[in-house]
Amino acid sequence: MKGFYLVLVLAAGITSAQAQSEAYQYLEAIGNEFHEISQNSMSYTSAASHGKSARKIEKRRTELITSIKAAETKIRRMKPFEGDASLRDSLVAYLVLDRLVMTEDYGKILNMEEIAEQSYDAMEAYLLAKEKAGEKLESAYDRVSEQKKLFANRNNIKIVENTSKLGKKLEKSSQVITYYNKVYLLFFKSYKNEAYLMEALDKKDISAMEQTKNTLLTSAEQDLEKIGPLPAFSGDNSLKIACQQMLAFYKMEASQKVPEMVNFLLKQENFEKMNKAIQAKRPADRSQKDIDSYNNAVKDFNTAVEKVNAMHNDLNKKRSALLQQWNNASENFLDKHVPKHNG
Repeated sequence: MKGFYLVLVLAAGITSAQAQSEAYQYLEAIGNEFHEISQNSMSYTSAASHGKSARKIEKRRTELITSIKAAETKIRRMKPFEGDASLRDSLVAYLVLDRLVMTEDYGKILNMEEIAEQSYDAMEAYLLAKEKAGEKLESAYDRVSEQKKLFANRNNIKIVENTSKLGKKLEKSSQVITYYNKVYLLFFKSYKNEAYLMEALDKKDISAMEQTKNTLLTSAEQDLEKIGPLPAFSGDNSLKIACQQMLAFYKMEASQKVPEMVNFLLKQENFEKMNKAIQAKRPADRSQKDIDSYNNAVKDFNTAVEKVNAMHNDLNKKRSALLQQWNNASENFLDKHVPKHNG
């Protein structure tokens, strides 16, 4: 998104200097109204892009809607310039859409945020909704920019267009978030699939474990392939690498460790059956063979418990370290690349 800030040079021509000056002042008046909206928009975007939830920055959205309404009212009251209302009306249309996007689209986004973590589909829909909202405003902004150029041409004003600092920030923020969302979704799919696997493990549901293991393995392998060709962002590969390491862990867990978990659960089932059977017999009815078999089963089961506990402890340490690395990489990536703005 380019900034609505211009270097205007009055060009000699048929139009009088006074008319040119009035046209310049007209453009400047509209630009001043738009400046406040741009400032607040950047403030909201910057906060949202630095890990703040929509719920936590709701006050900023409210302030932005208020400033949009005020600017819309003021622009509507401006008279057409020498009968030409195209520039004024294009900006009004932008402000109307901006207000609708902030009230309706972001109102829905606020609600979607609450359930986004529940599933990959919900997260994908949430991030897509935010992207679509931004695209709507980009399109409307481009129409205002085009009308600005046409207005200047009609009034013999030469425009030396310059991308403003604020405009650069808005444009850079959009690029950063698009890249981040792409990588985040690759991470999030396997993150959720592993959560479903852990739920099945807690329930000792072997059938569900087999199913969720296959789903996790598929997503980890497929997304490792997808992220491989992804270029670094402005020379920064940190987010990509953190995601790759996370996906590699999920792939290893699904392919190598889950079978061991399943084998342990089967062994546990068999031991519990044997334990139930021997407990059902009176001590006097237990043969020496029964006792020896049971004692050997206890010994084997205790060894299996130690082994599976050690495996889980190792997995938990690796998972915790990689998730911390992912969270740090995400925070640092956004902190480094999303322009900060306090306006």
